[in-house]
Amino acid sequence: MSTPGTVDRSLQGIGLCTLGYAFLALQDAVIKWLVADYSVVTILFWRSLFVVFVCLVAGRLRLVQKAWRSPSRRLLVQRGLLSIVAWVLYYTAARDLSLAEMTTLYFSAPIMVTVLAAVFLKERANGWQWFTLIVGFVGVIIACRPSNIAEPLPVVLTLLAAMCWAFTYIQLRQVDDQTSVLEQMLITNVVFVICMTVALPWTHTPSPTPAWLGMLAAGLVGGIGQYLLFASFRRATATLLAPFEYTGLIWAFLLSSLIWGTVMDVSLMIGAGLIAVSGTLAMIFGRHASQDVVGAECSVTQPLYPAATDVEPVGGTEGFGVEAPLDPESVEHRR
Repeated sequence: MSTPGTVDRSLQGIGLCTLGYAFLALQDAVIKWLVADYSVVTILFWRSLFVVFVCLVAGRLRLVQKAWRSPSRRLLVQRGLLSIVAWVLYYTAARDLSLAEMTTLYFSAPIMVTVLAAVFLKERANGWQWFTLIVGFVGVIIACRPSNIAEPLPVVLTLLAAMCWAFTYIQLRQVDDQTSVLEQMLITNVVFVICMTVALPWTHTPSPTPAWLGMLAAGLVGGIGQYLLFASFRRATATLLAPFEYTGLIWAFLLSSLIWGTVMDVSLMIGAGLIAVSGTLAMIFGRHASQDVVGAECSVTQPLYPAATDVEPVGGTEGFGVEAPLDPESVEHRR
């Protein structure tokens, strides 16, 4: 029987998870607004630089040392490179797709994980999991509206981005258990900064102060979203939170309507609903590692922060009460 304290923590977790996806939808909205006039490379450079700064403030020199010595460093660099491909594809497509459309297609990534885990990790999915996969695939087809697509390239780019993210989830299965999420965030975003710096001379678009601040704001709201998700997993399990990850679709629909005046057609809403049902049922019917993916944001694998003791406060975050390791389940970010 659940105690009142457990119920309260679970409700807190649900609230934080829902709010976290609101911030991540806001991040996508900010970047979609920016890509109309500025290069994806420029935007990702400033966003990633901001995330690196926050990681260094939180983890300080000790984080850098642990990241440098991490046995998974090479794998995380490879994952960072693949993530760059995914981001560039996704935000290039954002110029032509509505926020609601791109988010709906993006949420097909967890569905792809089931197939990739069976192919690359030899994990056997049960009948119910394959059923949910079919439901999700039908949802993607309906959301894509093949008969109404005048220009298929943006849809293809978004689905390729989702496939790249699904591959990064599979790579996470090979990451050392002692590599914290903060280390992964630092390594991944350092890779982003380096690659974006190399590409800037050929892709840079001059950015006035408002746009430059908007790029930093994308990193800020995205970081807040990730932090809220991490906090939610300290209070509730992945299985409980799974249905609420798809509130990201609701937030995307609302922002798309409020900012761009997007009119939601029936096929997009039906497709989004089927994708949400598919992802939720996959979590319920198959609780093994390949299903420990929460939307396209988190994988329930590693502790959030490097810890010297079981409950050591993280440098720079004592005021927020962040301790390591996380309990009951900890998370790894997509972004």
